[in-house]
Amino acid sequence: MTRVTPSATDLEAFLAAVEHLGDDGLPGYPPPRPWPVLEDGSGSGDVLWVFGYGSLIWHPGFPFEESCPAHVAGHHRALCVWSWEYRGTLERPGLVLGLDRGGSCAGLAYRVAPAERGATIAYLLRRELTTPIYRPLWKHARLADGRSVRALTFAVDRRHGQYAGRPDFARMLEVVTTAAGRRGANAEYVLSTAQHLRELGIPCQRLERVARALDEGVAT
Repeated sequence: MTRVTPSATDLEAFLAAVEHLGDDGLPGYPPPRPWPVLEDGSGSGDVLWVFGYGSLIWHPGFPFEESCPAHVAGHHRALCVWSWEYRGTLERPGLVLGLDRGGSCAGLAYRVAPAERGATIAYLLRRELTTPIYRPLWKHARLADGRSVRALTFAVDRRHGQYAGRPDFARMLEVVTTAAGRRGANAEYVLSTAQHLRELGIPCQRLERVARALDEGVAT
């Protein structure tokens, strides 16, 4: 079984976050260490777009007025994040998706009403930044209908101890098959994401290969 040993700094940040959980199971607001201030040059009353590439596709968790398939350049979807909480533990980490540098990514963009903008950003920070493995950023997203929008999304920080790089297929499947965390089995996460990407007509060969092996119950 693949294991990852967090650094003292990473572990301190993680434990501080999970010790301050709210009633919904997400870190309390504000956290022991401040989250980043998100500035995109627009006012607080403007419409918010959010780009989802993993679990946000099938469980956004916030109200939205519109969703549309979308594409961003400069980052790609990968099972490259060790999960210590949601889909794994410190002793047996799982693997979850992140936006890693290079390539491009197709996903789903959500339009959030101006009245929900602040609450949605706060929710996403609480959900994604249980540790600093992800960094929020604004990306230009091209929607399927041709529109171009500025969307909030979360990319991985390669300097953080939870960055898994690019595990080979056998190791990836071993981890995903056996890991589980507070949100459930790692395999469930992968299968649900792959299923929803299929339904949206979005190809993701590496994730689909893992999902197919999980469905078949064999490491192919």
